Amino acid sequence: MKAASDSFDNSGNVGNSGNSGNSDTERVNRSTTMPVSRDARGKSPKALGKVAGSAAGAVVHSATRAAEGVRGASHNLANQASQHLTLIGRIYGVLVLFTGLVGVPYVGFAIFDSVRELLAGRLQVDALDLTFLLTCTQAVVSLVNAAALIVFGVMLLRNMRKHAAQWAYVLMGLTVAQGMLSLALQGLGIGVGLSLVQIAILVALAIALDPALIGERAVQRKLKRMDERDEYFEAKGSGMLGRDPSGKGYVELNVFNVFWLFVVGCVGGLIVEEIYHLIFFNEWQDRAGLIWGPFSPIYGFGVVVLTMCLNRLWHANAVLIFFSSAIIGGLFEAFVAWFMQIAFGIIAWNYSNDWLPLFGGKTSGKYMVFWGLAGLIWLRELLPRILKFINLIPWKWRYALTAVALVFMLIDIAVTLMALDSWYGRIAGLPQTSPVARFFGEHFGDSVMQQRFQTMSINPKWSGRA
Repeated sequence: MKAASDSFDNSGNVGNSGNSGNSDTERVNRSTTMPVSRDARGKSPKALGKVAGSAAGAVVHSATRAAEGVRGASHNLANQASQHLTLIGRIYGVLVLFTGLVGVPYVGFAIFDSVRELLAGRLQVDALDLTFLLTCTQAVVSLVNAAALIVFGVMLLRNMRKHAAQWAYVLMGLTVAQGMLSLALQGLGIGVGLSLVQIAILVALAIALDPALIGERAVQRKLKRMDERDEYFEAKGSGMLGRDPSGKGYVELNVFNVFWLFVVGCVGGLIVEEIYHLIFFNEWQDRAGLIWGPFSPIYGFGVVVLTMCLNRLWHANAVLIFFSSAIIGGLFEAFVAWFMQIAFGIIAWNYSNDWLPLFGGKTSGKYMVFWGLAGLIWLRELLPRILKFINLIPWKWRYALTAVALVFMLIDIAVTLMALDSWYGRIAGLPQTSPVARFFGEHFGDSVMQQRFQTMSINPKWSGRA
């Protein structure tokens, strides 16, 4: 019995042993398939591999040319922007350089004159007085800042963008230190205002001076956003949302995670503290730390500090975690108490009568044990659950919601600091003639502040202000 299917003969031609009525169809099939068959027959696997390689190379080449086109366009945009930036940068560089050249001899002479008066006995000070120590620190920071301004101004004038961007970050740290010292010694005034303006300018310059440039940065932002979206869904599918992808730490320390851990710490810490006070003192007391909302920022910042310091110890021995948490928490609590006292004359807690009081009662062995237990429970039990909870925020909402909540929290903190400063000024008998002082005196008077901050006692004599 003859087969009705096509078969290859020894010559490679296609034959047919079926019905002759299909001759037309066979002729068409033969005409279309024979060239392919011959071409394929003449190609070895090695040759086919070369063809495939050439095709892949063409694809890669096309993709590379496209990427170069995007990069070239971004560089053009960046260069156009940098031309405008150069003029602005040079003008600001002249101002910065002038400020530094005036500031270094001025502050240097003031320090030299004070030391000379002190050695001559014409200036009597208590070397351990807090105001004296803060004033000395402020003078040194001001001198270093003025010297850094000279370097920064020269780099701007010489258009050394990369190094100028790095020095901008150095100046940000010095400016923050100046602002905090000014707040502690003079309260909310022109010193703090100038520091805020300087930080805003430095942030803008650091962004503009970065060698990555503007157009390229825009492309990088878009690519990063796409990568973050892919990573988000990949991590969500594998149950690793919010986790450190490197595995070295437990939580990924990005803005989203850190901010929402801060919020959870503010609210959760406040609830725990109020319940604790109710159980042990049989009294319900409002222990909030900000003007608006159920927030106690000391616990929020405490959670962030513990998380950042202990992130890589999440798999360590429980004893190591406990003692690390106790030391970190105790030092952090003492620092917060110290800052509130020197800046606003406020004592929010005093542990002098507790077991092992430290730093004048600003912390104690008892509460360091609490910090140790809290850190251990936080890292081992609460952090994994809370991390999953905050990462329930959908991808399309997380950036917008975080931005809105962050702005509100910053405003809340700023208003609280201004209200505390005005409260201090009224009790200290300082003139409350400015519009800001009158506003806070009208809307956040002494009775309102005492009702809101029920645990705080304020006395200007306790502050470190001159």
